[in-house]
Amino acid sequence: MRTVDNPWFPLKPGTVLTYRGEDDGTPARDVFIVTHRIKRIQGIRATVVFDRVFEHGRVVERTHDYYAQDRAGNVWYLGEDTATLKPDGRVDSREGTFRAGRDGARAGIFMPAHPKPGDRGWQEYYIGHAQDRYVILNQHTTVRTPAVSARHAMLIQETTPLEPGVVDHKTYVRGIGTVREETVKGGNERYQLVSVRRGRPRHAR
Repeated sequence: MRTVDNPWFPLKPGTVLTYRGEDDGTPARDVFIVTHRIKRIQGIRATVVFDRVFEHGRVVERTHDYYAQDRAGNVWYLGEDTATLKPDGRVDSREGTFRAGRDGARAGIFMPAHPKPGDRGWQEYYIGHAQDRYVILNQHTTVRTPAVSARHAMLIQETTPLEPGVVDHKTYVRGIGTVREETVKGGNERYQLVSVRRGRPRHAR
């Protein structure tokens, strides 16, 4: 179905979520835009999300992510086109790009319809390139960011066999989605939600 309205990961076209944080000590800003575009993948109409990471005022990574929701309410991740950029704006790498149905890649469930602690699974599955998996830790986390505060947020742990020893935690709030993410082992990356804007995105290319 075209609409993605899972309360833990709603993707209403025109929504812009802005995060601030750091990556290995470098201040960074992440802008997540739910566009009005759709992309057909394996016959499925996927919502296109445009995500960019800025450091020192320039884009260092840009990604188009493709999500779709089934009739039960599960949000599926069908692929991404991603690129890290050189200082002059040229593409440095497209590693991590995948599309369900190509070269053995498969879609994964990004957010279950009715998540509960202990649920786990693959968010993406393209052997050797994109193999993120998740486990839901709890649904009673207290979180405060410049944009939102909640007492019953959901904490999810993410890992990948491609980066053994690296553990990420993401915090979700109903009606918004991701509000905080942090590498808790094997790295130094963290972001928190600083603003939510509803309306038509200005940059949805």
